[in-house]
Amino acid sequence: MSTTTDTVAAALERGASLRPETGGFPYLAEALRQAGVTRYHHTVSSATNLFLTGTGPVIDQAPPLCDGMTDVAPFDPEAVVAALRADQAGKSTYHEFTQALWAAGVVDYTVDLTERNCTYRGATGEAYVENYPHVDI
Repeated sequence: MSTTTDTVAAALERGASLRPETGGFPYLAEALRQAGVTRYHHTVSSATNLFLTGTGPVIDQAPPLCDGMTDVAPFDPEAVVAALRADQAGKSTYHEFTQALWAAGVVDYTVDLTERNCTYRGATGEAYVENYPHVDI
């Protein structure tokens, strides 16, 4: 692994160790931001994260949600918000959260760690944007 990959991996571990059970995402995001990640992009079906840093991009590939050809659900902003609120309340694992996003028609999302927002997108350009609060870690 490269230094950049090590840095991103350490930031993910740090963020996971600091995040409370409820409302924990801003802690993970802040750990990544402090490590030099400016933005990351998650493709839901493939479970791929692309982290963008000043020293180069890093890919993190988890097991995909689906394999082969499959239909994409229509974008449902109310279901997106429901998935977010369940996750924020500590009522879902990350895998359950991404499954709920997929069921809500989200094909990808981008986290802007500078602007502190997440943009959830559907297959035909629909989007839901949500800001998250600053936290000190």
